[in-house]
Amino acid sequence: MSEAETIRWICESCGFIYEPELGDPDGGIPPGTKFEDIPDTWYCPVCGAKKSEFVPYED
Repeated sequence: MSEAETIRWICESCGFIYEPELGDPDGGIPPGTKFEDIPDTWYCPVCGAKKSEFVPYED
């Protein structure tokens, strides 16, 4: 797995962390999907924020 696939993204609105290895199956995003490959129509499964409201997350 490349480093790009392991980068996690956090929702600035609610703090939800998108983890590529888990995806968002309920939102139609299979495990292993890089954030960059998620459609722009996807939204935060917790608060409904747009994909553009996510930023790279660092521990």
